[in-house]
Amino acid sequence: MPDEPSNGELGRLIGALQTSLDSRFAELGARLDKMVSLDVYTIQTTHVEQRLAQLQADIQRCMSDVAQLEDEFEQYQRDETRRREADRQARLYQLIVPVAMCIISSVIAVWAVVAQ
Repeated sequence: MPDEPSNGELGRLIGALQTSLDSRFAELGARLDKMVSLDVYTIQTTHVEQRLAQLQADIQRCMSDVAQLEDEFEQYQRDETRRREADRQARLYQLIVPVAMCIISSVIAVWAVVAQ
């Protein structure tokens, strides 16, 4: 039976197969140690979802604050425009009244001179 391996060869083949299997099982064990358990994954996923929800709420609050500030700024600009217009009109009236009184006084003075 020359085609069949001898007992020594079978022993070596079995030893090589056992060494190969041992190294593969060691590699598999190392990879399994690195894998995250389902509980840890679930906890982490829940935490990430809660954090994202909190961040979305913060972003929404910030957007509301920005919109409110923009509205307040627009109102300030309108109020400032009204105030400036009122100041401009007040200055104009302060200029017109003395000039009008001067003209009226001059007209009365000229009329008094002419009337004599």
